[in-house]
Amino acid sequence: MPELPEVETVVRGLRQTILGKTIATVALHAPPASIVVGPSFNGGRFDKILEGRRILEINRRGKNILMPLSGDITLWVHLKMTGHFFYTDKAEPVGKHDLVIFDFKARNKNDNHYHLRFNDYRRFGRLRLFYSDEIWQQKGLRELGPEPLEMTAEKFVQLCKNRTRMIKPALLDQSFIAGLGNIYCDESLYFSKIHPKRLTGSISKKKLVELHRHIQRLLKKSIKLMGTTVDSYSGVNGRTGRFQKYLAVYNSEGEPCGFCGTTVVREKIGSRSAHYCPRCQRLR
Repeated sequence: MPELPEVETVVRGLRQTILGKTIATVALHAPPASIVVGPSFNGGRFDKILEGRRILEINRRGKNILMPLSGDITLWVHLKMTGHFFYTDKAEPVGKHDLVIFDFKARNKNDNHYHLRFNDYRRFGRLRLFYSDEIWQQKGLRELGPEPLEMTAEKFVQLCKNRTRMIKPALLDQSFIAGLGNIYCDESLYFSKIHPKRLTGSISKKKLVELHRHIQRLLKKSIKLMGTTVDSYSGVNGRTGRFQKYLAVYNSEGEPCGFCGTTVVREKIGSRSAHYCPRCQRLR
């Protein structure tokens, strides 16, 4: 699943290509589960509601993309596992996984050759429409924790000390911190030399401050490199990320640790896997 850096990269790509444009038509090829229209629209159709709306903003909250539109409505998108936005030439053949196609009103004679496609081969992604004054009441948004790049080290330490739970599941919990997933959790814990099963209350303040620093460092570096591509992720322009070249422990089961040479292990913790070095990240 795309994590904070990947979603931020998509948001920046959308701002460069469709911000300020007015939606002319929407073609739907998506299964019903992929499209959600809030009950306040009284059964209105997703495509018809969007037609004629201008895209006012494009923002990220955690792993969610939020597009406030004219008329006080918001398009809320979650890419889930394999969702993509592609800003592409209309002449490109439409593929079977292009589930939603947005055409825009041309602002000049050279502005009508491209459109936006939402592509999702596993079809888990969601596109939702709500009135803007209702959006933050929705499950999936209302419970989100703080943004890791906006959180101070002091706030992070306080969060960890207020809850006694294993650190890896805590970091993955979107109500604890919004935007982190397996990749950046594994990498941050590795560089901090913290075992993913360590209880938050047992980790010293010094170590938590170090973990906070590595989380922010790795997220910023990944954003700069347009995210991590380990499966199918790519930006709006179709280009893959470059941060995978710098992964130190994630997806490295059986390989030697870069610090000590010990074999990296993969262990299921809760419902998710974790990659770590059993020597550098000892469970005390």
